[in-house]
Amino acid sequence: MTQLKNDRFLRALLREPVDQTPIWVMRQAGRYLPEYRATRAKAGSFMDLCRNPELACEVTLQPLERFELDAAILFSDILTIPDAMGLGLYFTEGEGPRFEHPVRDRSTIEQLRVPDPEDELGYVMDAVRTIRRELDGRVPLIGFSGSPWTLATYMVEGASSKDFARTKGMLYDDPTLLHQLLDTITQSVISYMQAQVNAGAQAVMIFDTWGGSLTPATYQEFSLQYMQRIVEAMPQEHDGRRVPVILFTKGGAQWLESIADTGCDAVGLDWTIELNEARQRIGDRVALQGNLDPSVLYASPDKIRSEVAAALESFGKGSGHVFNLGHGIHQHINPEHVKVLVDSVHELSRPYHA
Repeated sequence: MTQLKNDRFLRALLREPVDQTPIWVMRQAGRYLPEYRATRAKAGSFMDLCRNPELACEVTLQPLERFELDAAILFSDILTIPDAMGLGLYFTEGEGPRFEHPVRDRSTIEQLRVPDPEDELGYVMDAVRTIRRELDGRVPLIGFSGSPWTLATYMVEGASSKDFARTKGMLYDDPTLLHQLLDTITQSVISYMQAQVNAGAQAVMIFDTWGGSLTPATYQEFSLQYMQRIVEAMPQEHDGRRVPVILFTKGGAQWLESIADTGCDAVGLDWTIELNEARQRIGDRVALQGNLDPSVLYASPDKIRSEVAAALESFGKGSGHVFNLGHGIHQHINPEHVKVLVDSVHELSRPYHA
């Protein structure tokens, strides 16, 4: 077992003392970096990049060469599971992900099978193993998956959606069928996440990108209960160390208490809630991750620094905070502004941990 040189991210997730607030950035390996764009061009396509463990490792490590980040996150996509189920994932320029074979009827849903993570998704596990080897204990590696509800919306709609008409139609007209789909997806996510941990992921995160589109009752029934099943199925520790689980529902601030009740170690926050409010509500039970508006990075370095200071003041003293954006970094952000963000968090957070 390689000794971690920097474990403050893992310690913060477990609300243990740290010397400064750790930071990583959602979508930190991405299109805002010119070196990423060059590697993607070399790969030929986004999915070719995801399916090449060496190139996936290369782009995972690129932001760590530029910035003093406290964690790496596996470079992959949340839609690898439905792709492995045979739905035919592809990407079109300017339109995002699409599926050739969306699932919209009972017979199709009944035929879905849980993919073998070391077979149909073996390229992801190979990437995890390659990244862990190349990191050599530098920082922890985060594994991830989309939430069952979020994956279901893509699988039923066949693409991203603004109103989720087909999925919500199924939710209200045939909830039993939607639960059958969500159950299969949940089994797949559990298998996938357990395999990532076995391959070397040291923390895991569930991205519930579209949970905020639900009502309070339907969120509990069609999103949160399935994420709780995943949390309960995750290994408590691996290689002698606890593997923390982070749950992130975009637009989920109203449900923070319920999310914390799942038994997760940390709750991801978007920019619609202040850190001090979230800490008052659930911070004695879980760590908090977030919550800077990604658009702050369009601002001047001085303004970025002042927004970092405000966020740190909002959380206050003590551990249990992982600094992050409230969602993924935007494509046209200046990388130098990300450096200002990372350096400011480390410098300005130290007095809060003295």
